[in-house]
Amino acid sequence: MFDVIISGGGPTGMMLASELRLHDVDVLVLERDAVPSTAVRSLGLHPRSIEIMDQRGLLERFLAHGTQYPEGVGRFAGIANPHPVHLDTAHAYVLGIPQPVTDRLLAERAAELGAEIRRGSEVTGIEQDDEGVGVELADGTRVRSRWLVGCDGGRSLVRRMLGIGFPGEPAKTEWLLGEVEVTAPADEVAAVGEEVRKTHRGFGIGPAGDGLCRAVVPAATVAEDRSVPPTLEEFRTQLVAYAGTDFGVHSPRSLTRFTDATRLAERYRAGRVLLAGDAAHVHPPLGGQGLNLGIQDAFNLGWKLAATVDGWAPDGLLDSYFAERHPVADDVLTITRAQSELISPDPGPQAVRRLLTELMDFDDVSSFLAEKVAGIGIRYDFGDGPELLGRRLRDLPLTRGRLYELTHAGRGLLLDRTGGLSVAGWADRVDYVVDAGAQLDAPAVLLRPDGHVAWIGDDQSDLLGHLPAWFGAAS
Repeated sequence: MFDVIISGGGPTGMMLASELRLHDVDVLVLERDAVPSTAVRSLGLHPRSIEIMDQRGLLERFLAHGTQYPEGVGRFAGIANPHPVHLDTAHAYVLGIPQPVTDRLLAERAAELGAEIRRGSEVTGIEQDDEGVGVELADGTRVRSRWLVGCDGGRSLVRRMLGIGFPGEPAKTEWLLGEVEVTAPADEVAAVGEEVRKTHRGFGIGPAGDGLCRAVVPAATVAEDRSVPPTLEEFRTQLVAYAGTDFGVHSPRSLTRFTDATRLAERYRAGRVLLAGDAAHVHPPLGGQGLNLGIQDAFNLGWKLAATVDGWAPDGLLDSYFAERHPVADDVLTITRAQSELISPDPGPQAVRRLLTELMDFDDVSSFLAEKVAGIGIRYDFGDGPELLGRRLRDLPLTRGRLYELTHAGRGLLLDRTGGLSVAGWADRVDYVVDAGAQLDAPAVLLRPDGHVAWIGDDQSDLLGHLPAWFGAAS
């Protein structure tokens, strides 16, 4: 019997598998598709996801395959910020990297750490009891685990079999996205694309590398089965409808469709089964937050589920996953709904768009919106305390090296500038680093494995009152 089975081998599932394997949890990933998808559903990582890769020692792999866009962090609903945005991060840029590359890098990481990955394994049924979860596959195989996590997308079978409500709005608009070769000259593609976007902000076309163009265009209708990719002819027809030309598109590398459906699961857990990523929330693609939100779900859940499997999790730790991440997803749904309205060509939304464009001249407004999309403004509710409490701590230069270099193992960390504290009794779960020269506006901070600040102070007795809340009883 496995400790954890993950249904779905996309970025959320593979990130979760890696986080669990850091704590020696026995993990099986079941992915329906026999071969990795080439569909490009996401185009990059936002600052918080980039930080997460840095925290786990993966950033260099991603930087080698991506392009940094500092101007990307200042955009909201496609409105270019006229001024530089100052974010509290060492990674104030969007990393342009196609989702198939992100998928591959995360899958490689999970495999390196020892996760078992079975492709071509479609989950068709689940049944749980007090001891674990039984999973049935399409070929009749049955496997069992102590826990199951559904990372199986917006049409999640796991969520539906649990009977978890998924309220929200159905799709009203659909877009087609393709990576294709074109015969039209590059200057013509750029000129026509720029002209069309003046009146249709849901349209875009530009170079995608490797001699390809990436184009997005509104679909004629919302497809009945959105899992079926569009045909090249359907794609051509819509390009002509909006741009007056199909640019001579041919030889597609990928064609896919996405919508503005917006839904949020009522619960993220039922017994021994949890949800993460698109299985828990779907929303319009404006701002490119879907993949990032899923990776951040996995980062929050991984260490908590591992602690539960290992038997040291304090009461309520696993349930804090829902308490912390559900409001974050709700907020993302709010800002993606807003951005969807702002790309409408109707006079009302366009008037609001013009007003917001003016408001973004104010630093506080532009920074607020940039933090929302970047994911670095999140503060979990850990009770009353200093402003830093509950927030993730940015990477800091230390006397030797930097903070994120110390977080690769996914353990808790006490960073102490005083040298007078101790984590005796929790040393198997929390690292202790004394650095009087750390550029930290506090005497000491206790970080959870996901980098959020769980305690601030310099009093050992007070620290001993907080360590059990996140790291269980002393050993």
